[in-house]
Amino acid sequence: MDKAQVIASVAGDLNATEQSVDEAIARATTLVQSMISSRSALNLSPVLGADAQAKALEAIAALGAARQAMVSCHEELAKDHRRLGFGTYAGPGMDKGRDTVPIVGEHRLRAV
Repeated sequence: MDKAQVIASVAGDLNATEQSVDEAIARATTLVQSMISSRSALNLSPVLGADAQAKALEAIAALGAARQAMVSCHEELAKDHRRLGFGTYAGPGMDKGRDTVPIVGEHRLRAV
């Protein structure tokens, strides 16, 4: 494998991991919504299932921390990538987010 292929492989794995964490957060929030809706549809007390719902919310908080860790990982890899002189890299479908540089003069304030 050449450098570009190795970089693309790591970038693809990073992107897939970020997407997986996002999907897990979405599924966990759907679970909590389902628990609340089901309890309401069955006209059950809010006390019923409160512990299980609290555990699901703890899991969502942990997934949020995992997502933040992946974002930090992405930022650190981007720094290393630039430090090694490989420039900016974005594979198909990858959003560079904060790594994009605005076009000079675009959306800038001017003194009058």
